[in-house]
Amino acid sequence: MSECILEGRGLTRRYRRPDGRTLTACHRVGLQLFPGETLGVVGESGCGKSTLVRMLAQLERPDEGELLFRGEEITGLKGEALRRYRPHVQMVFQDPAGAFFPRMRVWDAVTEPLRNFQPLSRAQRREQAARLLERVELPADFLDRYPHSMSGGQRQRLGIARALALEPEVLLCDEATSALDVSTQAQLVELLVSLQKKQNLSILFVCHDLALVQSLSHRMIVMYLGTVVESLPSAHLAADALHPYTRALLEAVFSLHTPPDKAVAPLSGEVPSPIHRPRGCPFHTRCPHCMEHCAQEEPPTISVAPGHTVACHLYSGTSRSEGE
Repeated sequence: MSECILEGRGLTRRYRRPDGRTLTACHRVGLQLFPGETLGVVGESGCGKSTLVRMLAQLERPDEGELLFRGEEITGLKGEALRRYRPHVQMVFQDPAGAFFPRMRVWDAVTEPLRNFQPLSRAQRREQAARLLERVELPADFLDRYPHSMSGGQRQRLGIARALALEPEVLLCDEATSALDVSTQAQLVELLVSLQKKQNLSILFVCHDLALVQSLSHRMIVMYLGTVVESLPSAHLAADALHPYTRALLEAVFSLHTPPDKAVAPLSGEVPSPIHRPRGCPFHTRCPHCMEHCAQEEPPTISVAPGHTVACHLYSGTSRSEGE
């Protein structure tokens, strides 16, 4: 595989609450994104997915860990160095309605990033906006409309067009399909796949829908309570997933081919508060295979197959810890 384009090592993000307590949103998260691939990030709401994306976009700084772009550490970039990093990694936000200033017309909103990096005239920016709309399959007569007058799917296409304005190498999609109906989601996924093939884009796709992430991504990581519990090729998910949490997510996925008499075994218990992270394995309070030392020791992340890692004591004796 080619050189890693974006990498996170041990990324940790904590928030101090007004009452003095600390909320840990991400805990020692590691990931690698390679050129031309889609990496899916899946997990329940509140597991730290959006915080992770904001750290990768340099909208927030990690309290611990390192962020590397093409092998160069960029964790502490500031000022002009940070501004030069921005065009390489762009973000598509979750809420297309709130992502645009309501008084800006489409052509002005889509080309707003260009003002910071390219001295273009008004006519040149309108011309560039028309090209960007064409790339996301929107008609040129949308140029003088306002985003709030468009459908949710159309607004999200505008968000993608704006993210592409600076010709980024990495596109971070934070729950970009969550506010859309199923048919619109499918159309947006097809658009992202098409754009990736044409531009060799690297995409990080964050979603809580396991089936959707699997259909779009080449590899995926599964997060629970701010921690990566498993990482593996998407094509191997159904057959090879090992972590009890990943298996539980798979059991909750239904399709047209699911037998109507299939029994559903929901996980018992509730997700612990990130303010009071449990000691040991973060999943041990709900795990049906919990052992005594699961509540005492945090499991190491081990490699069980090429491209497949898992953080679970059930498998900690079968291979070496990652990095050894």
